[in-house]
Amino acid sequence: MIFTWESVIVMLVVLVSGVTNEDDIPLCGRVRVSRSVVVLGSPVMANCVIRDDCPLVRGRTVQIEWHLNDQHLPSKPSANYNGRNSTVIVQSFNETRAFLTCCVQNVSCQIVGGMEIRAGYPPEVPESLSCQTNLTSPSTLTCQWDPGKWESHLLTEYSLHTEMRKFNKHKSYAVPAGVHHYAIPRSDFSWYQEMKIYVKVVNELGEATSLPIIVEPLSVAKFDPPTILKVEVVPKKYGCLYLKWTLSQTWVLDSNFNMEVRLVPAESSPPILMRGCMKGRSVDQCEVCNLLHWTRYDAQIRVRYKQSPWSEWSTSQSGVTLEKAPTGQLDSWMKVSGDSMHKPFIVDLFWKPSKQFRTNGQNVSYIVSRQKQPGGKGQLCSTTESYCTFQLHPRVQNVFLSAVNAAGKSRPTEVRILFPQARTALSNVTVRPHDDKSMLVQWTSLASSDLSDYVVEWKPLLDEGLASLRFAVADRNQSGLLITGSFEPYKPYGISVYPRFKNGMGRPQTVNAYSSQKEPSIVPKLRITTSWQPHVELIWDEIQLEQRNGIIRNYKVFYWDKQDNIKVVDADLESRSVILTGLSPSSQYEAFLMVSTYGGSRNGSIIHFKFEPFDGVLVVMPVLLFIVLSLSICTVVIFKQKRIKVHCWAAVPDPANSSIKKWTSETCQDIHPVWDFQEPNPIYLSHLSFLELPNMPDKKKDDSWLHTSEDDTSDLGESILGSPFVPGYSGTNSDTVPYATVIFSGPGTSPTAQGPHYLRSDSTQPLLDTEETFSPHCYQNMTADGISSEQCFFGWYHNDEPQEEADMGVFWDDFPFLRALAMNESQTD
Repeated sequence: MIFTWESVIVMLVVLVSGVTNEDDIPLCGRVRVSRSVVVLGSPVMANCVIRDDCPLVRGRTVQIEWHLNDQHLPSKPSANYNGRNSTVIVQSFNETRAFLTCCVQNVSCQIVGGMEIRAGYPPEVPESLSCQTNLTSPSTLTCQWDPGKWESHLLTEYSLHTEMRKFNKHKSYAVPAGVHHYAIPRSDFSWYQEMKIYVKVVNELGEATSLPIIVEPLSVAKFDPPTILKVEVVPKKYGCLYLKWTLSQTWVLDSNFNMEVRLVPAESSPPILMRGCMKGRSVDQCEVCNLLHWTRYDAQIRVRYKQSPWSEWSTSQSGVTLEKAPTGQLDSWMKVSGDSMHKPFIVDLFWKPSKQFRTNGQNVSYIVSRQKQPGGKGQLCSTTESYCTFQLHPRVQNVFLSAVNAAGKSRPTEVRILFPQARTALSNVTVRPHDDKSMLVQWTSLASSDLSDYVVEWKPLLDEGLASLRFAVADRNQSGLLITGSFEPYKPYGISVYPRFKNGMGRPQTVNAYSSQKEPSIVPKLRITTSWQPHVELIWDEIQLEQRNGIIRNYKVFYWDKQDNIKVVDADLESRSVILTGLSPSSQYEAFLMVSTYGGSRNGSIIHFKFEPFDGVLVVMPVLLFIVLSLSICTVVIFKQKRIKVHCWAAVPDPANSSIKKWTSETCQDIHPVWDFQEPNPIYLSHLSFLELPNMPDKKKDDSWLHTSEDDTSDLGESILGSPFVPGYSGTNSDTVPYATVIFSGPGTSPTAQGPHYLRSDSTQPLLDTEETFSPHCYQNMTADGISSEQCFFGWYHNDEPQEEADMGVFWDDFPFLRALAMNESQTD
């Protein structure tokens, strides 16, 4: 039989009130238990006794059954009670609330008695009792506690108790259920009077009391944040600040009042926490010392009374300490260009503050000097930067570096001059990023007895200036260093490690590094340089340093044909070229270049190329044509040497090795073969003259070459240029050679028809020297058309000159030059 909670409750009500059931049968049983409230999980024993006058058991044997809520419980009858008494034991009562009933089995199981049983835990001792006074209106003393880890599952009552021993006054405050704090009103406590406070808790399984605490209400008060009125320097006190502040509760300021000052430097230094300070003229004033010089501090204050909680921090006010001369040493790094044998040598000196260095002021500058005390005579440079470049002579062994501000100068830092040496003490330098602002530099140390330390130097490769160079010093026993700074992503940095010896600087090892990498910004275009069946060579330009975005890891060229047969070729990083092999003639190909860094890859644009079938004739014929043409040119040069010479260089006769007879028409005809149609017509000499125009203007000189006058003089003796009939000629003592004019004419052509052809000689050496003198004569010359024209050749013309030409049988009128030569020979004889 199954009982519902509703039926059980109704039955229990009937049992209590004595009302009969529906069949008017009185309830005639009674249930007894050891306790109606038990500890959760503990055993419970119950007994059920049925009265003798109960109609359900009269005149027959009775079977009693037990039920715990809906669960049937096994039982056993008790002795000497004729089966009308039954006992049941629940080994572990795990319900916080349950109904235990007994019933008599009839047509149905009739309930004859029952009892409600509740279970839980006894109250835990309250922990962490604390109280805090609220100073704002209305003032209260609020206490709170921890009820414990376990829920009792029973109705539990809390109460707060206070005792004031001085006044023998006790107060108790009931706390609502489920609430674990209480605010004592201002009327029930005194600011400076100690109170004993504790918490008491009670339920049906027992009671507990917390440990009492002794509280002075003001000592547990949390004050409002103070207000800083001003922060200023203390006159003539370096590293000190004077603070003045106030509280909203001014009535509590006494000797037991504590304060705390927090000073935050404007630079990236950790904040300074001062627990207390030197008292000023009153409680609300103090001095804070041992601060950095010429440093701006943001000051905040919080307060408390005795051991009360600290107030919140006040709003900040700033102040600057007094300026003082710089203190501490500077870390330096020197690079020397040259050696001690050359003078002067160049020095690049870099420096940075050490951990102990303090500028202690504003507008700090630095002085490098050859003397320990900086002065105008030994000063090498003065700058506000962290580096300088200067020249030194070999006799200088060290320099001195000092920091200067308006308050003074620091003690000088001595820097030794270390010249480069051709040795090293390290190898295998590697760099890898550590995070966004640092990189780890590692190397392998080599044994060296005089090694002092290592200097790690780094600078951005895209910045050529010295201002961006940074350095750090590592101990001689170190093999790595974590360098920090504002490293830009995707920008290259040159990192060098120098071994520094006692007497010199060793050779460095340098690597390029990136704090972070990505794919290149661009990919160079592929170009075809050479093509031969069945190969093609592709090249490309180097990527600019600012566009690489990382260290180039590899180049790959992808190419494919129309059937999408894709092939990949790895390229050499240095040559930046590949040769594609195994290409098919008349096939269309496509290709592109992929460039990869350690941060990604990028593909370039696609190019197209095609191979045509190979034709041997097209290659051999141009080669043969070139060979035939070269042989023809060589043959012409050999057999036409004289003709080529005439066309390329002017033919100037040598008067010392020739005579006028070689200039006749017959000679000219002999040197021009009839089959040479490329040569010009035979040339006939018709006129020869020498002019001396020392003071004539250029225009008149040019005109003089076009005609002859009675002042023209010439002679065809042993020498043309050396003729004594040339006016003004002085033989070997002359420094100039006269102008020469030669007029040529062909058969049937007058000399003036074609104009004169002339050549000016600038030579100062005479062709032939002679001291003979004779009187010149003037002769007639016959023109080509048979008309006699009187011209003066090599002398003056006289009509009474004897005619000897007829006697000699020579027609001198047709050969005036030969006539002149013959007359010259007769006169000589």
